[in-house]
Amino acid sequence: MSKKTSSSESKPRLGKKALTQAAVDFLSQNKGKEYNYKQIAAAIHVNSEEGRRLLIKVLDNLRDEDQVLETSRGRYRINDRGLMLEGRFERRSNGKNFFVPDDGGNIVFVSERNSKHAMNGDRVRVQLLAKRKHADTEGVVVDILKRSDTRYIGTLEVKKHYAFLVMDSKILANDIFIPFEFLGEGKDGDKVVVEIVEWPERANNPIGKVVDILGKPGENTAEMHAILAQYNLPYTYPREVEIFAESLPDEIPEEEYAKREDFRDAVTITIDPADAKDFDDALSLRKLSENRWEVGVHIADVTYYVKPGDLIDYEAEQRATSIYLVDRTVPMLPERLSNYICSLRPNEEKLCHSVIFEMNDKAEVLKYHIAHTIIKSDSRLTYEDAQAIIETGKGDFSSEILMLNNLAKQLRERRFANGAINFERYEVKFNLDENGKPLGVYFKESKEANHLIEEFMLLANRTVAEHIGKVPKGKKAKTFVYRVHEVPDIDKLEDFNAFILRFGHKIKTSGTKTEIAKSINSLLDKVQGRPEEDLVETLAIRSMSKAIYSTKNVGHYGLAFDYYTHFTSPIRRCPDMMVHRLLDRYSEGAPSVDEEQTEGKCKYCSEMEQVAENAERDSIKYKQVEFMSDKVGKVYDGVISGVTEWGLYVEINENKCEGMIPIRELDDDFYELDERNYRLIGRRTKREYRLGQQISIKVVRANLERKQLDFTLA
Repeated sequence: MSKKTSSSESKPRLGKKALTQAAVDFLSQNKGKEYNYKQIAAAIHVNSEEGRRLLIKVLDNLRDEDQVLETSRGRYRINDRGLMLEGRFERRSNGKNFFVPDDGGNIVFVSERNSKHAMNGDRVRVQLLAKRKHADTEGVVVDILKRSDTRYIGTLEVKKHYAFLVMDSKILANDIFIPFEFLGEGKDGDKVVVEIVEWPERANNPIGKVVDILGKPGENTAEMHAILAQYNLPYTYPREVEIFAESLPDEIPEEEYAKREDFRDAVTITIDPADAKDFDDALSLRKLSENRWEVGVHIADVTYYVKPGDLIDYEAEQRATSIYLVDRTVPMLPERLSNYICSLRPNEEKLCHSVIFEMNDKAEVLKYHIAHTIIKSDSRLTYEDAQAIIETGKGDFSSEILMLNNLAKQLRERRFANGAINFERYEVKFNLDENGKPLGVYFKESKEANHLIEEFMLLANRTVAEHIGKVPKGKKAKTFVYRVHEVPDIDKLEDFNAFILRFGHKIKTSGTKTEIAKSINSLLDKVQGRPEEDLVETLAIRSMSKAIYSTKNVGHYGLAFDYYTHFTSPIRRCPDMMVHRLLDRYSEGAPSVDEEQTEGKCKYCSEMEQVAENAERDSIKYKQVEFMSDKVGKVYDGVISGVTEWGLYVEINENKCEGMIPIRELDDDFYELDERNYRLIGRRTKREYRLGQQISIKVVRANLERKQLDFTLA
């Protein structure tokens, strides 16, 4: 008798043709659903490693032939789209424009002749062209549905009879033509903001109009304003809004005292960065008994002053967030509110929205309540002041700070024990002269004083989210604004794990959320002080999803909280103002707000947060290039911080300035990108340049206009 074979062994091995048909059949039967290659392999009974490798090639071929769509890296669905698609147009100066469809499918290339002069960010309707073998999917713009309000930044070149804008960023292949009647006060060499007014069908150049003059190239304020204008962010405050803010009374009406809990006699302190002017949170401490404490987390009551629909509220909704460039803050609220009326300045009576905790010595919350309060801060401390008190045990309010720090440390330990991920990243800061020129670079690290404030803000945010979102089983929670962070994509975690194996490290990629998070924390601890530390931390962060605002609560993976929101910074974040108003509304027994409308606001705030981060990053890049501009020719040690098909990004060790070695500089071989292993590898020599590799570079060029440092191998 022959032995029985297992079910996997008994199935015949599929050839490429049969495997292709099986994959197409499975995806066709599950239209609209996405699967990774492992899920497809399991569904069509491909169990061997060899079969899975073949399946990956099959899926890539199907994608290239447009039979399936790769909606995100490694995730596929059947292509059931029609010939007409709507989405966003992305313009490139090399003429390789592309179209990002709303359906999440593969991008579509659009040649310049088929672009209908669509501009970067325009919403367009595209007709797909017949697919040519081994060619990218192409399309033609048939309708421009909505023009983006993109503005273009550059330097004016004024000739005798006409002018052009030479752009800082190369989004357009051609410069913008500016007739004299649209030049305004612009002069040759001015840095300006231009809007496109039309692009005639047969004209090579779009026609633009100067809408603002920023100054001369290289001037600090002109360059910072140019960064903001590039992202359509404001760099001035509308005068009518400032006038409205000036009309707000700074005195607290007598009847307001009776409506609020009085914390003026509780020891209350603010701890903020040395250069902060908008103090939006304060902590108070009262001893209730031998091992019981009352901790008040007091947040500026912005929504007492900013009423729904008024001028300030409208402006704040449009801005959605304050923006922190290297040398300045662009506030969400007018300075009269952010730095004066709402700011919790010492020895001034202020209105707050507070979460009051009763805690024991083990930092366990015995009870809490949320209230409108009035406070009087006793002291404004910098993080450095508070850190000195923690380290020496001496100074004003030392007993209160030491007790708060003791409680915060226990909250922090418990949070990590529950699976929070410990990403400790330093901030790059610049020493600037009075003209904004960078004189030096330093790194700002979080210490115990930072953690003290962070833990109580996290506790308040989590408590507020639970207060609304945590309801008895069978009851539906009212619509609320949550700060959510999705569980990492399993494929990204497995890619990350495969990569770190070469350094002798590994993480869990399956199991409970807490088990996976603890293994990531263990890894981050192990790499401390090792050559691969920065690389592993960077890739760990990349494997995570991005935190966003949403009415759909999925918890916050990175913090290991089932409920989390943003309540503690209403001076600088619009979602916090939304949360304050929802708390007030629901405390009065009002019905739930419209979920779809609130979700739309959440989405907008998430998008604006990302735009602000991009602008902040650009301001750092600009200052890095400016700082390095007198160091051309110098040699530095660095680490490869990015690997792309067009070259290597390298971060200098001593100052964290990042530049690029263009691939043309690697002239000893033809180098190809191995994306999965984060490396460039020589076709002939097999020499490799990989992420995290130590390398010596020479500074070749510092291009301020492009915010770009060019390096070569030293």
